[in-house]
Amino acid sequence: MRIAPAPVSTAPNAEQTAQARTLIARLLGNLEKALRGKREALELVLCCVAAGGHVLLEDVPGTGKTTLAKALALSIGGAFKRVQFTPDLLPTDIVGTSLFNPQDGSFRFKPGPIFANVLIADEINRASPRTQSALLEGLSEQQVTVDGETRSLPAPFLCIATQNPVEFHGTYPLPEASLDRFAAQLSLGYPPEAEERSLLLERKGPPPVSELTPVCTLEEVVVLQRAVEEVRMEESVADYLLRLVHATRGHASVRLGVSTRGALLYARMARARALASGRDFVLPEDLKTLAVPVLTHRLVLDTRARYAGTDKQALTRDIVATVPLPR
Repeated sequence: MRIAPAPVSTAPNAEQTAQARTLIARLLGNLEKALRGKREALELVLCCVAAGGHVLLEDVPGTGKTTLAKALALSIGGAFKRVQFTPDLLPTDIVGTSLFNPQDGSFRFKPGPIFANVLIADEINRASPRTQSALLEGLSEQQVTVDGETRSLPAPFLCIATQNPVEFHGTYPLPEASLDRFAAQLSLGYPPEAEERSLLLERKGPPPVSELTPVCTLEEVVVLQRAVEEVRMEESVADYLLRLVHATRGHASVRLGVSTRGALLYARMARARALASGRDFVLPEDLKTLAVPVLTHRLVLDTRARYAGTDKQALTRDIVATVPLPR
C-alpha cells in the first residue's frame, strides 16, 4: 500500500500577506474610533483575534473593556454577548440548557450566550470555580458539551474576560488551568491626559461605538486565522522560543512555568504579529515584544517569591534579557 505524502505547508504569498495586514489595519482604525489613545493594547487584541486566542483584561472599572468587546463585534459583523459573572451564576447560564416541551415530550436545546462571535465574561473571578469551568472547553476546543452532546461554537469565537485587580472581596481567583487558556493578559489603562481632555470637550450625543459599522466579514477573519497558521518560523527562532519557555520552568522564583499549550499559543501570537507587520516569517523581536502579555500570567511564583512581592512582569523581562538571541 502506497502512503500519500503529507501536504507541505506553504507560507502566505506577498498578496495574501498584504491583504492580511490591510485587514488588521482596517480593524485597528475602526476600534480607535471607539477607544482613543490605546493603540498598543488594541494591536495586541487584534493579534489574539488573528491567532484565534482569547484575552484576559485585568483593569479597574470604566476603562473601556466592554466598549472594546462591542466595538470588535461590530467591526467584524459578528454576534456579541455579555455575561455578568456573579456568585449565583450557573454553568447552564453560559453554555445553555435543554428545555422540555410537554406537548410532544421532546427536549429543545436553548443555546447560552457562549454561542457568539465575541463574548465578554465580565468580572469572571466573581463566579464559582464550577461556573468558571464551563468556559474551559469552549476556550480550548471551540465547542461545548451539554447533556452528552457536543456542539460547535460559531467561527470565529473570541472570549474577552475581565477582572478587577483592586477589589478581591467575594472573588474566586482563576486557577492555573483557566489562566493558561488565555492567549494574553493585558490592561487598557487610562487614556493619555490629552486624549481624556479631548473626550471631555468633544463627546456629545451617543457614544462612538454605537456608530461603528463592519469593516470586514466573519469569513475574512477566518481566512486571516488560517493565514496565520502558515507564517514561517525558522528553527533558530523556534529554539529561541523554547529557551524562553524553559527559562521560566527553571527559574528559582517560579514554581510552575509556561506549559506546552502556552508555548504553542506563544508561537501563534508571534505568527499573528508578524503577519500584522506585513511579514510571512517570525522574528525574535516578535517573541521579545509578546513575552510579557503572553507569558506572565502563566507563571506561578513559589511561596518565598510571592510573599516577597516579586513582580511577575519584571521577572518575565529579566528572563527575556538573560536568554541569548539566536545567532
